[in-house]
Amino acid sequence: MKDIEAIERRLWASADTLRTNSNYASNEYMMPVLGLIFLRHAFSRFLLVKGRLEANLPQRGGKARALRKEDFSGQGSIYLRPEAQFDHLVDLTDGDDRAAALEHAMESIEKDYDMLKGVLPKSEYKELDNAVLGSLLRTFNDEALKKATGDVFGRIYEYFLTGFADQKAHDGGEFFTPVSLVQMIVSVIEPDHGTVLDPACGSGGMFVQSAHFIEKLQQNPRERATFFGLEKNATTIRLGKMNLAVHGLEGKIQKAITYYDDPHELLGKADYVMANPPFNTDEVDADKVKNDPRLPFGLPGVNKKKKVSNGNYLWISYFYSYLNARGRAGFVMSSQASSAGRDEATVRRKLVETGAVDVMMAIRSNFFYTRTVPCELWFLDKAKCALTPGPSPKERGASRRGRDTVLMLDARNVYTKVTRKIFDFSPGQQANLSAIVWLYRGQRQRFLDLVAQHLRDTLRAAEQCLAKTNDEGALWHPIANVQQQGEGTLARMEPFLKQHKDHETLKPVIAELREALKHYAAHNASFRSTLTKLQTKELIAAPKGSDKLATTNAALHQAAQEVGALAELGHTLAKEADRLHKLLAKAHELCEKELNARDAKHWPAQDLRRDLKVLAELRPLAVDQLKQVRYHHRYALWLQERFPDAELRDVEGLVKLVDRQEIEANDWSLTPGRYVGIALDDEDEQDFDEVMTGIKEDLVELNNRASELGLQIIDRLEFATA
Repeated sequence: MKDIEAIERRLWASADTLRTNSNYASNEYMMPVLGLIFLRHAFSRFLLVKGRLEANLPQRGGKARALRKEDFSGQGSIYLRPEAQFDHLVDLTDGDDRAAALEHAMESIEKDYDMLKGVLPKSEYKELDNAVLGSLLRTFNDEALKKATGDVFGRIYEYFLTGFADQKAHDGGEFFTPVSLVQMIVSVIEPDHGTVLDPACGSGGMFVQSAHFIEKLQQNPRERATFFGLEKNATTIRLGKMNLAVHGLEGKIQKAITYYDDPHELLGKADYVMANPPFNTDEVDADKVKNDPRLPFGLPGVNKKKKVSNGNYLWISYFYSYLNARGRAGFVMSSQASSAGRDEATVRRKLVETGAVDVMMAIRSNFFYTRTVPCELWFLDKAKCALTPGPSPKERGASRRGRDTVLMLDARNVYTKVTRKIFDFSPGQQANLSAIVWLYRGQRQRFLDLVAQHLRDTLRAAEQCLAKTNDEGALWHPIANVQQQGEGTLARMEPFLKQHKDHETLKPVIAELREALKHYAAHNASFRSTLTKLQTKELIAAPKGSDKLATTNAALHQAAQEVGALAELGHTLAKEADRLHKLLAKAHELCEKELNARDAKHWPAQDLRRDLKVLAELRPLAVDQLKQVRYHHRYALWLQERFPDAELRDVEGLVKLVDRQEIEANDWSLTPGRYVGIALDDEDEQDFDEVMTGIKEDLVELNNRASELGLQIIDRLEFATA
């Protein structure tokens, strides 16, 4: 994560030089830059798919046929002709016309994919200096990116979209939607088929994450779902189509102002509706929309200027109306909307009375990249309208959903701090919040499977502490390497230490150092033996040929307790690795500064400096891996402590199942915090060392940012005086 963040900042800084090296203003060079990232991202996905396809191509005479565009259909990628492949563009020399080559590359893609005709940037590159283009191409061909695993360029693409959104400082309540919130919506409504509509689709993130969800089910999203979008901004439509194309998807995105237009005519036809609409808009013409069939609950309020006072409930009504009889909707909404009064409360009451409101989830501030506002995720389910009030709470493992029930989830205390300004859900946190919804729906086995998965992930993280493949493909041993390096460094010091074994300052330090090495070695051995015992237990190991764990809740509690011993050993080892490094550094400093070791015959100064440098590099790698053991175990404990019987129950400060009578008694409010109460314990269970590490990282980030800003100021001053 830290490496990717550093790469992102470096790429952004390189691309940002276009403001001083081109005729483009800061709001104009977005498309040329995103076009290059599009090409690089497409090439990364192309190579990934190409390898799989080539392994299965039919052969004639021992020679496989050439790849064709059709081979890439449904594979999560687009086909790239040789002239559009990024390595070809990077290899161009200063004697080549890079702008013409880029234009030709974009044209070749548009020829193969009708949905991209007129979408990709082409002539814009003529405004850029040939050398600047070469530099940018090389920048986006970063070696670290080539070695990275996962959808790294997808993340960078999102990062740049975010950066440009920040520069534009979107008005009208329009915020770029963080990927984690989109994934949270997807994990609750589970859009696995049919018509998927986003009436405020922006750059298409909802569609991309829906496709990823379908892919995880081993299905082809192009065959399972059809994506429809509405967006008013022409540039954003281009970005949306590029984002879909780079993932091998197609979508019908129309230019429209959703308040007044409905070009797809999907009223009552959508299987899924997902959106992050603009918040709190107040300039919608009431006369134009008052008879809209998409507003079955009426207008939420009109001011003296005959404008809708607040557009939030227009959007909410649209989402409800687009759904078919069994459709689900998930959307981001201003936290003000769930308790708004007057005419908005009337619309909300009518919506609640339909029975379609399913889940409400409160999200803390700092999730949006460009604003600090909190928000809420609303989930509607039309199928719920036909349900009875719901089974008795005593009915073990049954669904708790009913026409008159709403699950209130306050997730404001569930977050991961990514940077000083940005919070997020970790994959484990997101899965755990989804698991609460599973219990609400009566999907008890999914809950148990997730607990088991967290425990298996704990063991896998522990296994990687013993042996892990690095970025270069070499095998290394995180825990053992720290021990060996510590013992080796101390061994180099021994001849000198023997000569000063009675030195009053050095003696206690060396004694503590030897004790630290002894403890580290003992706990290393315990960690290994404990892991070996757990690996043999059928209780935790998945059955052969399956990734499921069929076991009882009681057995999982026992397993969590046993795995907990391993997690605590890992936590102890992490602290001892830090202590070992500090003591070795302290002993080294004492010998050189107080005992003039550098001048001594038996002091290999150069070797020791190298040893300490290696240890300084190994220690954080080992510590980070050891922390993963504890993190995964904590995810399992988080669920088991709050839902010990693997059944939905009210948890103070987190979740409560409320009925319509309680909602009515609270002025039809749908604000989760109004119902769940206040958590007695801090959900952010970080120990002191982790808190201090976070503070240190914040300080480093601020210092780095200050340095970057200083360099930018110097560059601009030099440019201004040139």
